[in-house]
Amino acid sequence: MRALDLSLYLVLDPVLCRGRQGMVDTALAAVQNGVTIVQLRAETMEKREWFEAGRALKAALDPLNVPLIVNDHIDVALAIDATGVHVGQNDLPVDVARRLIGKEKWLGLSVSNLEQIQAVPFDVIDYLGVGPVYPTSSKRNAPAALGLDMLDDLVRYKRCPAVAIGGITAQTAANVLRCGVEGIAVVSAICGQDDPAQAARVLRAEVDIA
Repeated sequence: MRALDLSLYLVLDPVLCRGRQGMVDTALAAVQNGVTIVQLRAETMEKREWFEAGRALKAALDPLNVPLIVNDHIDVALAIDATGVHVGQNDLPVDVARRLIGKEKWLGLSVSNLEQIQAVPFDVIDYLGVGPVYPTSSKRNAPAALGLDMLDDLVRYKRCPAVAIGGITAQTAANVLRCGVEGIAVVSAICGQDDPAQAARVLRAEVDIA
């Protein structure tokens, strides 16, 4: 399993990207301009659509050696042989997820408060998603925004790489990265933008500076 590069993590949204092909086009434009890892998160899609979108994304990303993570749906991740799975607090427990996906796939876990990060089984997961840092409209029922001070406090407890997520833009990326995370995850900062390639380039420049 390759080393994790979480520095610029793209979470795809089928609504913002206008469907399956839009997600593929957005992902390709983004990874060619600095995105290092892509996640399929399609809350509005039925399971068959998840599978078809995941298969199309994997076919596009594999030649570029860019990892594809599937959010929540372990069966889809296994069906398309995705690089890994990302689960939340209300999904399958991480020990169960690890047993299902095996040791060779990456496993990420979302946390949003002190109690959750203190309970993380760090020997089971590969990375954390911490957030939302700022208010976000791209995820339904998102927890309250942490802010930079709380993000800084939470990452002190991590014993694996972590990526911050939630309302992050090119203007706020550097401040977020200074809190000690290994990368930033974005949705609307790339998805749905008029020029996703340029949006990715701008974010990549901010990440590199920080």
